[in-house]
Amino acid sequence: MDEREEARFRSLIQQRLAALDDEDALGRDSQSVVTLDQQSVGRLSRQDALQSQAMAKATQARRDAQRRGLHAALTRLDAGDFGYCDDCGDAIAVKRLELDPTVTRCISCASA
Repeated sequence: MDEREEARFRSLIQQRLAALDDEDALGRDSQSVVTLDQQSVGRLSRQDALQSQAMAKATQARRDAQRRGLHAALTRLDAGDFGYCDDCGDAIAVKRLELDPTVTRCISCASA
């Protein structure tokens, strides 16, 4: 992988990290504590709020996992290991990396 491709992937990864930060800002209110006051909120509305809170927390966990994978990809870029399969050492297809820069295995090893 040449320097131009490395710079392009670094930019792609940083854009995805920035998008995750934007999503975090939007999702913070959905994770807040659900009040127990049934005078202001009915039982079904409270259950709906609890379900929405659980979904927001699950979405946050997914974003956190994506963020860890993207930071690991940046580390691989810095080390010169980005774009190579962890199992066989062959180059990972550029299109595969464009779809998901966090992948660490080529399609052959991933499907085996």
